[in-house]
Amino acid sequence: GRLRYANNSNYKQDSMIRKEAYVSQAVLSELRRIVDDSKIAKEDDNQWPVPDKIGRQELEVILGGGPGKEAIHLSFTTSKIGSMHDVANSKDPDGLKTFYYLVQDLKCFVFSL
Repeated sequence: GRLRYANNSNYKQDSMIRKEAYVSQAVLSELRRIVDDSKIAKEDDNQWPVPDKIGRQELEVILGGGPGKEAIHLSFTTSKIGSMHDVANSKDPDGLKTFYYLVQDLKCFVFSL
């Protein structure tokens, strides 16, 4: 399967960082497990902070269904989250915390490949 990652951090005026790789079924299974375990599919970004001049974070996960597996397509957008303080002060701290930790887990996973 194909795994794509994009990050536009603007750190030191950097441009968009894009990575794409074709990965094994084992990697895709682990990715699906991380997403499933996070329970992010139960969340809704309607109450999350809207993107602003500081930045935005977007997460889109598309996992095709396989034998006995349901296809997953999730898409979330919020403002740049700098810390758990930003999460705690939001209108939906529980949902945003789920998003925040999933993004951290996915970054660790992608960078470990």
